[in-house]
Amino acid sequence: MTKADLVNAIAEQAGLSKADAEKALKAFTGAVTQALKAGEKVSLVGFGTFSVGQRAARTGKNPQTGAKIKIPAAKSPKFKAGGPERRRQQKEVS
Repeated sequence: MTKADLVNAIAEQAGLSKADAEKALKAFTGAVTQALKAGEKVSLVGFGTFSVGQRAARTGKNPQTGAKIKIPAAKSPKFKAGGPERRRQQKEVS
């Protein structure tokens, strides 16, 4: 699903114009992004949790030269599906 598809689905299901649905989506993603930058978790009960994960520094290998390189520690956004959503996805896969 693309962003445009998501905007269309929000507009249809919520009875909003596409412009209002896009504003709502931008507001949601902006709020989640700000919370994650502040180191907070964003939990949506029944859907899932957005959080920031920590990746440790490690040694990698340059695929062109084979030389060892140091990869620095990094933070990355994570999403974990909540119970009902996770079970719904598992049923669709099975």
